[in-house]
Amino acid sequence: MHFLKWLYPGIKLKRWLLLFSVGVIAASIGLAIVFNYKYVGAIEETIFRMAYLATGNYYYTVTTIVGMTIIASGLVVMTLATQQIIRSVISVVIPEGADRLIEIIFEKRKLTRGPAVAVIGGGTGLSVLLRGIKSITSNITAIVTVADDGGSSGRIREDLGIIPPGDLRNCLVALADTEPLMEKLFQHRFGGAGDLAGHSFGNLFIAAMTEVLGDVEKALKESSKVLAVRGQVLPASTQTVRLLAEMQDGTIVEGESQIPMARKPIKKVTLQPEDAEPVKSVLEAINDADAVILGPGSLYTSVLPNLLVKGVAEALRETQAVKIYICNVMTQPGETDGYTAAQHVKAILEHAGPVIDYVVVNSQDVAQSLQTVYASQGAFPVKADTEAIEAMGVKVVEANIISETNLVRHDPVKLSRTIISMIYNLKNNSERMRLLDYYLIADNIKKLKDLED
Repeated sequence: MHFLKWLYPGIKLKRWLLLFSVGVIAASIGLAIVFNYKYVGAIEETIFRMAYLATGNYYYTVTTIVGMTIIASGLVVMTLATQQIIRSVISVVIPEGADRLIEIIFEKRKLTRGPAVAVIGGGTGLSVLLRGIKSITSNITAIVTVADDGGSSGRIREDLGIIPPGDLRNCLVALADTEPLMEKLFQHRFGGAGDLAGHSFGNLFIAAMTEVLGDVEKALKESSKVLAVRGQVLPASTQTVRLLAEMQDGTIVEGESQIPMARKPIKKVTLQPEDAEPVKSVLEAINDADAVILGPGSLYTSVLPNLLVKGVAEALRETQAVKIYICNVMTQPGETDGYTAAQHVKAILEHAGPVIDYVVVNSQDVAQSLQTVYASQGAFPVKADTEAIEAMGVKVVEANIISETNLVRHDPVKLSRTIISMIYNLKNNSERMRLLDYYLIADNIKKLKDLED
């Protein structure tokens, strides 16, 4: 009964099957006219005579049954022929089979109806959110920090004079809808002791594409095609920038990778140059979004650098989108030591102004065994001081959004469900809510479970 899957709502196939049937009927009538009605009449007369000889006065009933049988036979033949045509095309285009093609069509139809979401940040936190949210909407724009100056990204940045590709690569992979082997390839790091040691293949790929195409935006767009990315990944700026931090004691630390190493309380961060131009598409994505999400990720080195790019904070203040900040679950040594959720929010407001409507904080207790491990590294659970946050004019949403294995991190499934439900409830769009409920029930639950596994 696999063929019946082609009749699922939203695939937009039934209308064409109906049109095909109408075409067959029209062609049949046309053939009857061309070959003259007398031939059809002769066939009809023969059926009548045979029915009369076999059944006597019941020949009208028998001829009706014969007619219905012929109609049914025609429909069966049409269905089988259509099925074989589809199978022939699928065998060439999608070797995995019809089920995979149906899944792809269904996903594309439903995902394109999802809310427009712009996600701002960097590092692993941003990737976690993208992995979950891409299963609910494909209208995603990941706006990524370009202040990274450590590791493979830092080396490429210095050697080639381009923006660091590391966080961009992670977001591409997180949004990818491709084979696991391709993901492993993009995340592969070369070993050994030569010049390639420590470099990620994905970083080198993006760097090569940038040099070939002469533009990092085009390079990301073409790389997205290779990975079958849902949505788009954009750098906050295409200029090479450097992050500076002024500490509470007045000292200045230069470089994103060096700031946590200083182990001093941070007063504020700035970009050099201060007037770094934003990517035009970034401002458009913020303006057109149903929701803009900040984080999760390192407060001073992943989230705030994006807001310091010229025009980004202003665009956030002016957009009609719902603005949501996802607060970190644990403090970050050397960056947010001793910070509560309110202090995270306060830092953002001081740097960028009123760019947050809601803050999502974790309500789940972190296991004591994990707290002990993190405490040995100088990290502790972030306290959700709700009253202090709401005193700043920001509303708080408490939710169970973490996944505990050997690490304490945001769970992509729990987090994406929380964010999407917030977006629909706050937008109060009943039609979109209906579509979301249908999609989650009909198909997306399986994908969300796959992420959990």
